[in-house]
Amino acid sequence: MTDKQNNQQPVPVSESFREDMIWKQLKTVRDPEIPVNIVDLGLVYAATAKDIDGGKRIEVRMTLTAPGCSMSDVIKAEVERKLAALPEVREVTVEVVFDPPWDKSKMSEAAKLHLGFDSDYGSPAPAPGGFKILR
Repeated sequence: MTDKQNNQQPVPVSESFREDMIWKQLKTVRDPEIPVNIVDLGLVYAATAKDIDGGKRIEVRMTLTAPGCSMSDVIKAEVERKLAALPEVREVTVEVVFDPPWDKSKMSEAAKLHLGFDSDYGSPAPAPGGFKILR
């Protein structure tokens, strides 16, 4: 069966699959409620490619910012669609997990700064008396 019979776009022959393409594609997926990509948010726990007959299978293990996230189906579908568009990819499996639970400490420094968190977010507060007020 040809790609056209499967209603799929032909895979460009000029480019072959590389592992770094997975992460580049994942960085184009944004949480619709937060203006940061899912990689910098720390939502992607693992992404691997495995050889299968006729191409690659990509397996993604990811989480969401909250278990009741109303956008979970949208985010998962976008991950599947974008990874399936990579050359040689024949299957994409996305597993959404909540263990370990996501928290803001999993975000990249760039994401924290973009969202207005201090770069030392999550660091313990300074000890009392650690500051001197000068007038």
